[in-house]
This record gives sequence, structure tokens and C-alpha cells, in this order.
Amino acid sequence: MVADNLPPPTQVVELMKSKNITNVRLFNPNPDALNALRGSGISVIIGVVNLDLFNLASFPSAANIWVQTNIAPYEADITFRCIAAGNEIPIPSELSGYLIPAMQNLKAALDAANIKIPVSTAGYGLWLDNTYPPSATTWSNSGAPLVGQIAQFLQDYKYPMLVNVYPFFAYSGNPKDIKLDYALGNATGVVVQDGDLGYTNLLDAMVDGWYAALEKSGGPDVEIIVVETGWPSAGADIATMENAHTHNNLVASRVHAGKGTPKRPDSPLDIYLFAMFNEDQKPGGTEQNFGLFHPDMSEVYPIDW
Repeated sequence: MVADNLPPPTQVVELMKSKNITNVRLFNPNPDALNALRGSGISVIIGVVNLDLFNLASFPSAANIWVQTNIAPYEADITFRCIAAGNEIPIPSELSGYLIPAMQNLKAALDAANIKIPVSTAGYGLWLDNTYPPSATTWSNSGAPLVGQIAQFLQDYKYPMLVNVYPFFAYSGNPKDIKLDYALGNATGVVVQDGDLGYTNLLDAMVDGWYAALEKSGGPDVEIIVVETGWPSAGADIATMENAHTHNNLVASRVHAGKGTPKRPDSPLDIYLFAMFNEDQKPGGTEQNFGLFHPDMSEVYPIDW
């Protein structure tokens, strides 16, 4: 995290256990965090930092070293849900060309070590186009060839697609056409009708857009995991304590209820709230205020874990 005032990982893990938080995403393989998570029962999605993709894609030996350094010493004591090879890589870009080779080399390194962990990457909204209604969603014209390959890789190995989905940013960018209660998740009825499917909240619609794009590109069986969503509690007009409390509690309650989306009602949607703490070294405004806890580990607002 981008902060200089956070508690040590051992205390953070105890905090998560006290709140019955059973899943966490690490954006990089921090050894102090991994050691603190040993034997905790907390499942981990572990990230590969974007700048490591070149080496992992170019040199199979680098992927072997990454697995032997960041996975093998811990896998007996930690359940790794997935490896996220990169986060929000623009497609196309210089880095995006390394995504598929890096994922392939990581899979090969895991296979060689006889370790079974899915390998994916964390996508974001700029990979998509034509997002209204959800069923019309496609990959962006410029990104379609590569994202289609990613979808096929995930389909072939039955790995999940990891996505960052933020109704907050969608609403902020289009408040004229999106209702605030729809973005927060507390609308009282269907707001968007898409064929036979009715949407009462924007999060569902955004996720089903990803499912629609996957189905059109050879990934009809790929599961989606929302590895980031959240709502800031300060820094903008709609970034209030009340709105953050509403959005994030509704997310927590749907996860506890095992709720799916209108398109996949029988598949409980895994969602990770961003972020554990407010981050004082990020740019001012909303970016510093997505945290659920203050650095002293007190709640920013109550969450029904």
C-alpha cells in the first residue's frame, strides 16, 4: 500500500481475523505480509507487479525463480486463490505484449513445481466497449485481439478472470445518465432492463458486461472474480462517509449471501473491497480515502463483516 503509517503485517492479520475477513489480495509478494499470513486461514490472491512482466515473459527461468521465491516457501501454510499477473495493463501498450507469455511461463513454473494455482491478470474498464446495455459489451477495438487470447487462455485452463469494477468511477464520469442509488446499490427496483434480465445495481451490470464480452470471445465458462471495488469516504462531493458505508456494506452483505448476478444467478460472485487502509502517500482527494480502516486500525465506518 502507498502509505508510511500503517501497522505491521502481524497486527493487520490479527485485525482481519477479528473481523472474520477470510480473503485478501496482495498487490505484490511482500515477504513480511506472506509470513504473517502463514497458518491464518486467510486465502490470498497474490500479485505480480507490472514491471516484472517483461522478465517473466522473456525468461522462463525468471518465472521459476518468482514461483520458488514467492509461492513455494509459503504454499504449505497459505491457500493461494490465484496469481494476478499484472494490474490494469493498458491494451495495447508496451507492457501488454508481455501478458500472455508471462502467464504461460508462470503456469509452466507452477506445473514444474507441482503447485496448482490459477494464473490470471486484473483487467479494468478500458478493456471494454459498448457497455450499455450489459449484453452489448465487447472488448475495445484496439484491445480485442489480445484480450481474446487472454479469455481463451483462461477458458482452456479453467482459470478465473480478475476484474476491477468501480461503480463510483462509472457514476463520477456520467452522473447525468446514471442514478446515484443505482451506483450505490440501494435502488428499490429494476433500473436497467436488458432483455429478460433486470438490473437493480450498477455493479451487477458491470460484471455481466464482462461476462458478455467473455462469451463473445471464446470464454463462456470463465468465472469472474471482482478483485477491486469500493467507494471513497472523502475527497469528492459523492465521496461521503454515508455513501461509502452504504455501498461497501451492500457489497459485504451480498458476498455473505452468496449472491450471483442476473446473468449468472447460481454462481456466487467473489468480491474484494478496496482498500484495507486509507493511504496517505497517494495523490490527494479520493485516492487517499478508499480505506475501511484508519492506520490505528479503528474503523473508518462500520462494516457488517
